[in-house]
Amino acid sequence: MKREQLGSRLGFILLSAGCAIGIGNVWKFPYITGQYGGGIFVLVYLFFLIIMGIPVMTMEFALGRASRKSPVMLYQQLEPKGSKWHIHGYAAMIGNYILMMFYTTVAGWMLRYFVDTASGKFVGADTQKVGELFQSMLGEPAPMMIYTTIIVVVGFLICSIGLQKGLERVTKWMMLVLLGIMVVLAIHSITMEGGSEGLAFYLLPDLQRAKEIGFGNVVVGAMNQAFFTLSLGIGAMAIFGSYIDKKQRLLGESLNVAVLDTFVALCSGLIIFPACFAYGVEVNSGPRLIFITLPNIFNHLPFGQVWGALFFVFMTFAAFSTVLAVFEGILACTMDLFGWSRKKSSFVNMVLVLILSVPCVLGYNLWSFIEPLGEGTTLMDLEDFIVSNLLLPMGSLTFIVFCTSRYGWGWKNFVKEANEGRGLKVASWMRGYMTFVLPVLVLVLLIIGIFFR
Repeated sequence: MKREQLGSRLGFILLSAGCAIGIGNVWKFPYITGQYGGGIFVLVYLFFLIIMGIPVMTMEFALGRASRKSPVMLYQQLEPKGSKWHIHGYAAMIGNYILMMFYTTVAGWMLRYFVDTASGKFVGADTQKVGELFQSMLGEPAPMMIYTTIIVVVGFLICSIGLQKGLERVTKWMMLVLLGIMVVLAIHSITMEGGSEGLAFYLLPDLQRAKEIGFGNVVVGAMNQAFFTLSLGIGAMAIFGSYIDKKQRLLGESLNVAVLDTFVALCSGLIIFPACFAYGVEVNSGPRLIFITLPNIFNHLPFGQVWGALFFVFMTFAAFSTVLAVFEGILACTMDLFGWSRKKSSFVNMVLVLILSVPCVLGYNLWSFIEPLGEGTTLMDLEDFIVSNLLLPMGSLTFIVFCTSRYGWGWKNFVKEANEGRGLKVASWMRGYMTFVLPVLVLVLLIIGIFFR
């Protein structure tokens, strides 16, 4: 079967960015920034994005493009005969499923909020009332499952149409509109009365605040976020590498994706933090920050109901772009493994992902007594821990060693693939850093993530 190809370089960049841009930016980045002290966290995060995120993304792209295979099969094309690197391919495939076990639920929350905002449910509600409405949403398993089902079914339907006609076409439009609306909302939030304090919290590094939280905690949080936001370590980026031509060097493409990803994350913070300080919402209130803060912004805006509905439909787009990208990775794996058609793979995986998403939905209501990581935690917290703290760093470490070790694919093969085409090169001086320093950094992140979370 001939390998499908993306139609354009823009399609590749927006699809890869769409995979990276999602909950990690519009949901997780703002609340983690709030928990870890604002500006100082942003600074450390950007540092790790450059020194860790971009190199690993370049490796994933190179592995995909060289093998022309999905994550589950790429090692078979590139590994030395008799070696066992391909075991990680199966772990990467499983990681994509676990990620979708909770990601689809949160995308469903975004869709539910769009419907509720458009219908005027939040009109006139103060901060406390909005918080109560969020709790009420979590306590209703049936509606939450319905919205999750819509996300899963529509996602696999789009992917079943084809790579160019379905996934690429839909993602291009979603991403361009998403970027536009976020800029407009960020400009409004920056200029609102009482928001300057929030801007200072967000953009000005405060060493004293970092000291109170613990600088080690800030560093670990920033390292973890750099991996989570770029979806590295489970082959999600490798799949798009397998669909592109060799006209562009891959370090430059990784930089383009990281810049777009960071732009959306920073815009999201510019929307959230001025509003937090303007309307008295706690910036360190955790994952619920975005679901309590944003409805309050729109209640104070002229035509707030319209703006709110627009914002949450684009929040849905942000999460949905990642859902589509990971669904594509899952489909590619099952098509490669079993030789199924795209349509058959889509149907089977649609049913499977729906079943796998049930624990996360029920973890907030009927199964809320299950607290797997301690008091107050949910099944989503466990799923998030497995992906963010274990599979992403372990997978990234495997990709790094495979690309730099003579027992794997090897540095020469990696550089030859990465540097084919025009653009930014992987320089020879980077070899020492990528071979010896980068894996140690990722190993430290893995150990801390397991034992000191």
